[in-house]
Amino acid sequence: MRAISVSKDISATPGQLFTVLRTPARHAELDGSGTLRGRPAGPDVLGPGDRFSMAMRQGGVPYRSVNVVVEYEQDRLITWQTWGEFGGRRLVGGQCWRYELTASDTAGTTRVTHTYDWSGARLPRLVVELPGYPKRMGPAMAGTLERLAEAVAS
Repeated sequence: MRAISVSKDISATPGQLFTVLRTPARHAELDGSGTLRGRPAGPDVLGPGDRFSMAMRQGGVPYRSVNVVVEYEQDRLITWQTWGEFGGRRLVGGQCWRYELTASDTAGTTRVTHTYDWSGARLPRLVVELPGYPKRMGPAMAGTLERLAEAVAS
């Protein structure tokens, strides 16, 4: 399988965490990879099937990703699939970013599992694996979960 996951127990309820995750304006604040830039375009709060775009920068090259919410269960699961589009055509992408929230046995604590799944990506070997994204994603995603914990604590 072409996916990597990281998990963290966070002192917050699933509802508190989901509120932050479904708000695209907060995604750059949470980003542990340092690639998200600026404000998103699209709805203020995400729901099933919603489409939004994010300003990105990798290797000094700015671009916009187009994202569609493909899985959505209130206070439990949100996943968006990301694409690079030009003229309305999907050229690269197909990777999914998933957040699963599970209430812990410890009151007020939630296990958050963050997954980067590139099994549906176009040209996965060329655009994901050869550039080394799988190796970099684990630490970046762990950083995202740390930032998520800080965001709900403040």
